[in-house]
Amino acid sequence: MTFKKILSCALMASCFALAGQACAEVKIALVAKSLGNGFFEAANVGAQQAAKELGDVKVIYTGPTTTTAEAQIEVLNGLIAQGVDAIAVSANDPDALVPVLKKAMQRGIKVVSWDSGVAKEGRQIHLNPSSNDLIGQMNVQLAADAIKALGLPKGDTAILSATPTSTNQNLWIAEMKKVLPQYPAVNLVTVAYGDDLSDKSYRETIGLLKTYPNLKVIISPSSVGIVAAAQAVKDQGKIGQVYVTGLGLPSEMAGAVKSGATKSFAIWNPIDLGYAATYIAYDLVKGKTTATQASMGKLGNVQLDADGNGAMAKPFIYDAGNIDQFAKIF
Repeated sequence: MTFKKILSCALMASCFALAGQACAEVKIALVAKSLGNGFFEAANVGAQQAAKELGDVKVIYTGPTTTTAEAQIEVLNGLIAQGVDAIAVSANDPDALVPVLKKAMQRGIKVVSWDSGVAKEGRQIHLNPSSNDLIGQMNVQLAADAIKALGLPKGDTAILSATPTSTNQNLWIAEMKKVLPQYPAVNLVTVAYGDDLSDKSYRETIGLLKTYPNLKVIISPSSVGIVAAAQAVKDQGKIGQVYVTGLGLPSEMAGAVKSGATKSFAIWNPIDLGYAATYIAYDLVKGKTTATQASMGKLGNVQLDADGNGAMAKPFIYDAGNIDQFAKIF
């Protein structure tokens, strides 16, 4: 027997001796709020990149077809039955998912929430795409910029959110309200909910335009809502009278910027977000995270607070000057 064959056999024996711990594939479930959402599909691209780099990882990208906690719980129960090693979930409800995720952790499954958080009892680490205060301030700043572009000293502004129970959306709206006194041009009149569904977000926008005839800006911190709102503004002949801003994907918002429905908007890179969440989940499985720090691979380390919360990066502004460049990426 050659040395090469002896070495190969020794390595295989080692894998079996360790009961597969060192050599087995690590199964990480990346759970979206809902399938068919470009933001989460982009996050999956990053997750698959991380899996390729790590080598011994299989990412299972999944999620419900509707943006409800009940539908997400059904998906999570299925993943627990499959015996995945880790779950990285963007939550439709911060509290409703806690019991099922507690069950996952009791069975040895590591749990990370990302984008939209789970209450700390239901996960080990939460990865915010950015800090909530920076996101809130960015959204209001974009609205103030839009009002200035319209040549107005002040303008009625509405928020078009996702679901009323969406963790991240509610945190960002709370932060927006906190900074409103710093932006006197922005007069917030209402908060509407499109449930992260294109058709409902479109209808809600039509309703906002009719209910508030002096509306000048719609802020949608939802990648689904912002696209639908921009389309509604265009269809209602309101371009040049109402601006849509918030958080969106460059590839989906390029048309809105070029039509004039949107002056500028912001987002972090969802590809990086999925990549980072996968690395954090992997390190939890491998026991490499600490109470204060977790690895995001090539993106560096994320610092964690006492509740296991960390923030990836601040939002980046997209406008006519850079939209074509980034629309080709995500």
